[in-house]
Amino acid sequence: MADSPASVGVVPNPDGHTRRAIVQLLLEGPVTAGEIGDSLGISAAGVRRHLDALIEVGDAESSAAASWQHHGRGRPAKRYRLTAAGRAKLGHTYDDLAMAAMRHLREIGGDDAIRTFARRRIDTILTGVSKATEADDVKATADKVAVALTRAGYATTTTPVTGPIDGVQICQHHCPVSHVAEEFPQLCEAERDAFAEILGTHVQRLATIVNGDCACTTHVPTGTDKQSSTIRRPARAEATQQGAST
Repeated sequence: MADSPASVGVVPNPDGHTRRAIVQLLLEGPVTAGEIGDSLGISAAGVRRHLDALIEVGDAESSAAASWQHHGRGRPAKRYRLTAAGRAKLGHTYDDLAMAAMRHLREIGGDDAIRTFARRRIDTILTGVSKATEADDVKATADKVAVALTRAGYATTTTPVTGPIDGVQICQHHCPVSHVAEEFPQLCEAERDAFAEILGTHVQRLATIVNGDCACTTHVPTGTDKQSSTIRRPARAEATQQGAST
């Protein structure tokens, strides 16, 4: 279960409730100031005041919208999201206990015990999501996977992508176990394997929170040559050593 964004390091003020609501929207993915205002029913000036405060302390950042996110004429609106520092302030109350338990499990049963635990954990999260049986079911099944992950605290969305390899990307904007997964990458490996099994196709991790990216992004090809499909990782993810991913 995701920790409350209430613990983000913001000085208490009368606007605390609004600030926490904005942090939650930023946690769920890149969003424009206009979208935040529409969602919360506050003015653009009010939204920007909160965003400026979060950016000033390093908890949020802005970026230009991608071409596929721009609709209509005019200059594309900036999109805002939490930084790695901002996500870290969300708190991981049970990290020390979880880390100690995982280390004890490894001492007793070795890496096989860790892998078994990791797989049972993700299988429990995805309980109720039926396996895709046809190629046309992949996108719908990915959406169901995203819903299940969000309920477990991962703030997950899906995005259709086109290009040399059409597909859908599963983006986990938050990971409640990222600190534990730094030492136990089996948690991430089990996620990837479970995704591939339930979607009925090869999947590829493109970016991970553990490796310093803003989200864990998994590409799921929907073309005919799914088993051999691979795509290039973002520059940041490629530059990071292969290892833990979540």
